[in-house]
Amino acid sequence: MKTRFFAAALCLFILTSSLFSQGQTATVSFWDNIPNETLARQITDQMTDTELYSQILMFGWAGEEPETLLYDWVKRGLGSVKVFGWNTNDIHLVAKSISSLQTSAQTNRFKIPLFVATDQEGGSIRHVKGDTLITPGNMAIGAAGYPADAWYSAYYISREIRALGINMNFAPTVDLFTNHDSSIIGTRSFGDDPQKAGILGAAFAAGSQAAGVIPTVKHFPGHGDTELDSHGKLPEIDIDFETFKNRELVPYMYLIKENAPAIMSGHLSFPQIEASKAPASLSKYFLTDLLRNQMGYQGLIITDDMEMVGATIFAGTISNAFKMAIEAGNDIILSSRTAQLNEALWYRNLNLMSDDQAFHERVKDAAYRVIKAKLDYYKSGNEIAPLYPDPNSIDSFIPDKEGEKFFTEQACRSITVQKQGSMPLDTSKTGRILLLGSLNCFFKDALLRYPNAGQVYFNYETGPNETQWVIDQLPDISANYGTIIICVSSENHVKIANYFKDTGKKVIILSTMSPELTKKLDWCDTILLGYSWRCEYSLKAMLAALNGEYIPKGVKPYN
Repeated sequence: MKTRFFAAALCLFILTSSLFSQGQTATVSFWDNIPNETLARQITDQMTDTELYSQILMFGWAGEEPETLLYDWVKRGLGSVKVFGWNTNDIHLVAKSISSLQTSAQTNRFKIPLFVATDQEGGSIRHVKGDTLITPGNMAIGAAGYPADAWYSAYYISREIRALGINMNFAPTVDLFTNHDSSIIGTRSFGDDPQKAGILGAAFAAGSQAAGVIPTVKHFPGHGDTELDSHGKLPEIDIDFETFKNRELVPYMYLIKENAPAIMSGHLSFPQIEASKAPASLSKYFLTDLLRNQMGYQGLIITDDMEMVGATIFAGTISNAFKMAIEAGNDIILSSRTAQLNEALWYRNLNLMSDDQAFHERVKDAAYRVIKAKLDYYKSGNEIAPLYPDPNSIDSFIPDKEGEKFFTEQACRSITVQKQGSMPLDTSKTGRILLLGSLNCFFKDALLRYPNAGQVYFNYETGPNETQWVIDQLPDISANYGTIIICVSSENHVKIANYFKDTGKKVIILSTMSPELTKKLDWCDTILLGYSWRCEYSLKAMLAALNGEYIPKGVKPYN
């Protein structure tokens, strides 16, 4: 009973303090014409503990529009919001929501605008949906090998999300494709070469900034050497420091040299390097001693989602995970969920600011870094994301017309011939052609070249029952066809393709995800690698190569 009474009293005190701060008059505003460093210091010096702590938090929202609770947090002084993939099919509503949230933020004492972030990596990670482009992605960029492709990929991706008022993108991913069984990284990686990943990552970051969006490099210090997903577990990467230094850290050294403005810390444990086995996101050694002091990084450090098991399983509770993340050196603490106003992650850490001077100074330092970064962005004089995006203008920016042309060309540069076979296809020798795949764009473009082809459709995410059903139908369906063209993007698609082994038919594989899937298909006549999730550009490029319309020169970006 005493505990509940204390918590209730503390929440009432915090709420009263927050309301009192809103009634106070600030002597400076975010928009004052004062040097950024000086202004950021003056603002943080005048902030209450409530305002300081709120400024370093970033929350997402679950519905199509932000709920009242998120607006309550913005009024409290929330520093940042995140646009997740479950609320973005209507991009006009996304722009409207962002404009409304920014309007609310401007009613606060210091009129500090929000950072608005999302994950728009390209390829399989595309949180902002609607009519935004589905692009070839990082592994396709790595297969082509051109830094210009990385630059322009980021540029066109960023132009689209900038139109919605999104000013921060959690990309590029510079995790190396070291563990080939990894499904969490896979084609999100540029490849397994640390130097190449650093060069392409730096080019991607530069393209993002040129389009007016802040890039965030992830997942420090490297998610590539594990097949585990930190959403559900805490991955342990059991490597020594020499391997770690010469492999995982290399891409980050490139990005730090190029003054990357933000880095995301990953929920990843390296037991040979950090004896406590703490995830890097909660480790002062990784973030303060190594990243800041030894590697010389000066930008923002942002956690990966703190709702992930990789963070909470080590910390024990979400409130302790927030505390450890702040102490480790993170400047923005990200949660995919909008917390309740009186949760322990709020009142326990706010109370700690009063009791622990070192913790208070760490929160204040983080808030200073966030505000300084916002001043540098909003007052840069460069083209940036609009504070109040106009939903009525979105259709003129999305999809990006120049981007469509570029990604068509970039996809062609990425296509890799794993097995030449009888490519280019001579229809006078193929017999009847049967097409098997999941995406309408595949059938549409294939029928332009092979108008008399048969068609078998299966789901992109084919379950075991559907897989067996398709296999059971194939003897009758394929009996009168001599050549099979099949799109493969999963293990179940491989099982469907393997039905045709020893049937005497010519089988052509268009691999649309990890090239590792084709290991069991080396018996096929021809194998083309496209690396790209649901990407119309890559499918078109593979079909054009198969038809002899150009010579593909992509190189598989890992050994």
